[in-house]
This record gives sequence, structure tokens and C-alpha cells, in this order.
Amino acid sequence: MLQFILLSWERTNMDLELLGTSIIGGNRGAATKDTLRAVDPHSGQPIEPSFHSATIAELEQAIKLAAAARREFDTCPGVKRAGFLRAIAEKMEGMGDLLIARATLESGLPFKRIRSELGRTCDQLRQFAGVVEEGSWVDARIDRADPDRKPLPKPDVRSLKRAVGPAAIFCASNFPLAFSVAGGDTASALAAGCPVVVMAHPAHPGTAELAGRAIAAAVNKCGLPEGVFSLLFSNGYELGQALVRHPDIRAVGFTGSRAGGRALMDLAAARPEPIPVFAEMSSINPTFILPGALAERGDEIANGLHISFTLGVGQFCTKPALVMMAASAHRNEFSERVFALVESSPGGPLLTPGIKENYERGLAGRGKIVSGRHGRAEIAGLAVNAAAFQTTAEVVLRTPELTEEVFGPTTVLVNADRRDELLELARSLEGQLTANIFGTDMDLSDYADLIDILATKAGRLVFNAFPTGVEVCPAMVHGGPYPATSDPRTTSVGTRAIDRFTRLVCYQGFPQTALPDELKDGNPLQLWRMVNGKVSQD
Repeated sequence: MLQFILLSWERTNMDLELLGTSIIGGNRGAATKDTLRAVDPHSGQPIEPSFHSATIAELEQAIKLAAAARREFDTCPGVKRAGFLRAIAEKMEGMGDLLIARATLESGLPFKRIRSELGRTCDQLRQFAGVVEEGSWVDARIDRADPDRKPLPKPDVRSLKRAVGPAAIFCASNFPLAFSVAGGDTASALAAGCPVVVMAHPAHPGTAELAGRAIAAAVNKCGLPEGVFSLLFSNGYELGQALVRHPDIRAVGFTGSRAGGRALMDLAAARPEPIPVFAEMSSINPTFILPGALAERGDEIANGLHISFTLGVGQFCTKPALVMMAASAHRNEFSERVFALVESSPGGPLLTPGIKENYERGLAGRGKIVSGRHGRAEIAGLAVNAAAFQTTAEVVLRTPELTEEVFGPTTVLVNADRRDELLELARSLEGQLTANIFGTDMDLSDYADLIDILATKAGRLVFNAFPTGVEVCPAMVHGGPYPATSDPRTTSVGTRAIDRFTRLVCYQGFPQTALPDELKDGNPLQLWRMVNGKVSQD
């Protein structure tokens, strides 16, 4: 079916045929000898065509163009940037089933899942368009002069957020659209006014090229400088390292493993002029099931848990991978229900050979420490079976490796026999994207201190629901203390994500004619601003 869709589109849309070369501003890169191909997760076989790694010269050209575009893109009206973001969404939607089919082929994820992901990607582009069009995101603040203040006159001081400059964006493996070329990092950086140089993920290069061509077409349609966007393919780490080290790159966005994010953080910190890295890395999303919930709806929660940790073959950063259960007469029944569901689970393909290798290594390591059960499906290609393990709070507290992330369809059930054990488990955790509690109103009252502890550990607390599925909305926080992310003050989902790619600029004593429109007395853009300590549109 997927091959039929792709071939049909290629016959009728020759302009969308994959070329396999990088996008350097308004031009294409060279067909180099250093190539890579995606792998079909279902069969484990390479997918045509080959994609050509960019050269250092092409990297330098992409960054040169981005630096040249910096001022014009930063200072262009918000209405124009909003139109650009909407144009990207329209171009991607215009590719229709071709884009969805290619992403499905390269990721092994279901066609319906990718269709939904395309909708999410375009929705977040349009949300950022609304933010920059309205304009108050710049957080304009005005403190007017008071020449009669004693003992010293007060100067006129005004400030706002401006784009930090060209940003390097690294694509994720598990979301070929929503956390990739046109995903949240790119969308928020472009919304802030930062030109971007994107490193395609080798797991889905064809999807990356199609999305990159949509952005490049939108750049051209909206009359923006060509350096606003470039896309680079690479068959190794050297090009990405050179990108982060380049003095004209001012920020980095990354979604992936702790090892990868940490490596980028260290590279950026070692530069003569360090830059911020906004990395979303590792999370086991601890889930606490309290006595009242186990008694009232244990089977329902067990079914939901199984769905959540096997969703997308367990390749969600919000997968509940450590489940702590309070003492309850219903606990064994709950565990047996989870194990039965695991044993009957169908196998599913992981995204890359490397992810499969790490998953199997992780399961083998856990199996040496605690007991578990596995799915029994016949598997091929990059497919694996689900697995669940069970142990006690005492074992987890003395065996920290059980709290390390294993990417794939697996979780660990933990029995805590005493209330203080449950709280000690919570205190022992590293930083997380989410922390999740299932309970009744009485449970919440009895375990109020658990909520206080978890609020120091995670960016998002979830009550009576599983964390897989991240709503794209202004209030969302998809971040958390290290190692969940590199900076707990930020989020990679929701409109606050724009703040990552900004810096504060203050104007003191400037005449009205020299100020940005956002800071002028007449408020020509009709923004909500803080004027002399009060928020208004005056």
C-alpha cells in the first residue's frame, strides 16, 4: 500500500521526487560519495534512494546564509513571520499522502499515527503563527523616566525579547514530523525570528527532505532571505559537532538520548563563547498507584498502563517505565493482569537497528536483577516483544540501574509495602518529564506530601491519566529537571517554547524614533505590555 502511494505520487508529481541532497538556503547540495539510506523497520532492509552527506563547505555555506539572514528575519513584522509559519503548514499539508506514506515507510509507525502527527505538526506551526501575529510574547516592559526623582533622576528604561540568532536543530528518531525538520524546535525558533540549520535524522531522511522542501518553498513564497532555512544530511557525528562549534550558531535544539544531548551540551559549553543547548533527553515518567485507585479500578488502570507503555512500540519519551504501587490487597491481581497483557502483546518494530540493540541489552540487564515476563509473538526485522518486570522498593533503592530509561515497550512494577518506602522512592528519582498519580480524593489527602515531592522532580504532574500523549497548547510544559532536559526552566511543547530562542535587550534613554515599535509610547502594535509595573495595552 505504502509503495503504491509513493510510486503513484512519483509518476504524477515529478517535482516531488526525492533527490537525496541537502538543502542549502535556496540551493541543493552536491551528490557526494558518502551516503546513507533509511531502513524499513518491518523488514530490516534498506530503502531507496541514497542520501548524500553534506560537506564541511556546505555546512559553512548554510551557516553563512543563516548569519546573513539574521537581522532581516529578526526584525521583520510579526504578521510576516506568522504568514511564513502558516505557509509551511499549507505546503506540508499539500504533500498529503506522499509525506505520510514516506514517514510511515521509514519509521514503521502506522499510517493513521503519522496522519495524526502531521496534523499536530501543522497545528503547532499555526499556534506559533498566532503568537507572533498578536505580538505580546516579546514581554515588552516600559519604565518611563522621572527627571524629578530624588536623590537621582530616573532614566527611561525599556526592554523586550529578541531572537538569539541562528539555531542548530537536531531531529528526533521517534517523531518523524512533530519533533523533526518542521517540528516544535524548528517552529519555535522560526517564530522567535531565528534562522535555522537543521540536521536530518538518518532514520527518516526521505521524510526530512519532503518537510525541508516545504519549508524552503514557504521561505521563497514569503519573500524571506534564503538563509532562514537549511537542511543537512549526515552519515556520522562530525558534521553535527562542527555545527554546534561554529561561532555563528547561537543556540541548539535537540530531542534524543541522554548520551547525545549530554555530548552536545559539553561541546557547546567548551566553545570560546558558550551557547545554550535545549535538550530533551531521558525520562522514565514514574507512576504511583495509590490504595484507593487499586481497589476501585485496578483492571482499568492495568489495561491503560499496558496501552501506554506499548504505544508506538514503547518509543514515547513519556512512556510510564517505573510503576510504584502502594500496599494493597489488590496489588497482586493488578500485576498479574499486566503480565497477562504483556504475554499476549503483538510484537512491533523499533525505529532503528541501534534502538533494537539497546532495547535487547536493557532487557538482558534487567533480567539479571529482577523477574519478568515477555510477549510471545513471532518477530522479524526490527520487531521486538514487550516485557514487564516486577520487584520491590528495597531492590530499586539499592539498584539505581533499574531507574534508567530503556527505550521500547517495557516497564517495571515496584511493590512498596510502607508509606515511607513510597515517599523514599519518589525522593530518589532523577528529574523527569512527567510524574503520574492514580488515586481517589482520599488518596490525594493521605499522600499530599507525595505530590509536593513530585513537583520538585517533574515538569508535568498527571492525575488519573497516563502521560503518553502531550497536548499542544499554551499551558503545556514538556520539560523537567536534568536529565529529562538540559534546562528545567523551558518547555519543548506549547507556545512558551519560543522563549528558548530569545534573549533580553534593554533600551535606555533612546528617542521614540529609534525604538522598536513594540516599545514606542503610542503602542502602534496594540500589545499587552508592562508599563510602570502595570500590564495594559495603553
